[in-house]
Amino acid sequence: MQVYSGSSNPALAKKLASKLRVRLGKIEVSRFANDEGRVFVTEPKVDSKVIVVQSLSIPTDTHLVEFCLICDALRRKGAKQIIAVIPWLGYSKQDKVFREGEALSIKVVAKILELNFLDKIYVLNLHSQLIKKSFRRPIIELTARPLIEDYFKNKVTRDHVVVAPDKGSVASCRQLAKDLGVPLVKITKKRDRKTGIIAVTGMTGEVKGKRVIIKDDMIATGSTMIEVSKFLKAKGAKSIEVGAVHHLYVPGTQSRLNRDGIDQLVVTDTVAAPAGTRGIKVLSVAGILAKAIRA
Repeated sequence: MQVYSGSSNPALAKKLASKLRVRLGKIEVSRFANDEGRVFVTEPKVDSKVIVVQSLSIPTDTHLVEFCLICDALRRKGAKQIIAVIPWLGYSKQDKVFREGEALSIKVVAKILELNFLDKIYVLNLHSQLIKKSFRRPIIELTARPLIEDYFKNKVTRDHVVVAPDKGSVASCRQLAKDLGVPLVKITKKRDRKTGIIAVTGMTGEVKGKRVIIKDDMIATGSTMIEVSKFLKAKGAKSIEVGAVHHLYVPGTQSRLNRDGIDQLVVTDTVAAPAGTRGIKVLSVAGILAKAIRA
């Protein structure tokens, strides 16, 4: 078995190969002058069973096509089984038709991925369970939440509280608060459907003088975290730490998070941090993936 990496997350692919104690296959990914993708497998001998690691992160469409080209190139060099490791499944927020006339984007992407005749697909922390219905065969969803939770367990104090930033995060935040032995505070908010602007309307519980832990699965634009953090700081929170599995590194988001009240951001490497990113603690999902693949 060998591990091959696209250009989205080579560091994670290297860690996964190390955990599995297998070879990281040699591959060249480049672009033609007209911006079309080009893949060249330079590994002398491709094993019959291979793993391809590629997050569908920014630039999403480029990484999707690149993944397909890698799979085709590996098949042509002798791979019989291809295991896809897609730590962040791009287009997963488009899991339903929100307005008449829109594409059901995740279903389209699922069809594209399945054209590669994949043996298995591993993903981490899907945006919703509706996504699985878009695939004709089961995909294996793993969770990196324990990484985030263990990080906070090792530093929690009596001054901490857990804050659920929206209705969808209440259940997991309640469990985290229980595990940490600290109170749960729930935020209520509303989002303007047309503008996307988020407004915090209230909260249950007390944060004055407290060290706040906010947990969510994903940071895209960071608008929810920023508005919630501003609200909590105005209510007297001493510090704010945020834990999220996926950080999509939408341009400008990290600088806003650094500026607007968040003292510590803890994420995983499902998406590679751009060079020069500061203000974050990155935990690796390589061990979680390796354990599942070995099982």
